[in-house]
Amino acid sequence: MSTKTLKTARQRGKLAPIRFAHAVLQTNKLPHMLHWYQTVLEADIQYENEWIAFLTYDEEHHRLALVARPGTVDRVPNAAGLAHLAYAYVDMDELVTTYERLKAAGIVPVRTINHGPTTSMYYADPDGNQVELQIDNYDTPEECHAWFFTPEFAKNPIGILFNPDDLVEKFHAGVPVTQLKQIGFLHLDNP
Repeated sequence: MSTKTLKTARQRGKLAPIRFAHAVLQTNKLPHMLHWYQTVLEADIQYENEWIAFLTYDEEHHRLALVARPGTVDRVPNAAGLAHLAYAYVDMDELVTTYERLKAAGIVPVRTINHGPTTSMYYADPDGNQVELQIDNYDTPEECHAWFFTPEFAKNPIGILFNPDDLVEKFHAGVPVTQLKQIGFLHLDNP
């Protein structure tokens, strides 16, 4: 089976966007959501008032906006719509350090999955929106892309659940990161 080209849509002559700029979440819990996203993303508030807030953690003027419109109702569980927002970290050290920082703040993942190309921790914000914090498991984009064309992916396109505390313990014990990233190494049933 062949892999798709790694050329971007623009490199293939398409007039595609140059980047994903930001997301906006509607909420009826603005103060709680603002505090949660500041904590999780270590984001700075660019602007806020009683009904809107703009946050950023990098060079973009805002990566996330929170809007509290009158009449906003709680999210219905399992409703159609956006499943999660995903944020990438540089390496396992950053992912583990972030997990430990958030756990100390009382924020723990709702699930953790080794997807094959990524090791991912999913968190639920105060409105129930999910946020994925992840690292790539391969050194190159080509290797990550190639995962989608393997028999392993076809057999299990979601991945394998793992215990984040097991990951942290093994990381601090000096287990090689390449081993920690291997799909199945940290399976929930693995002692």
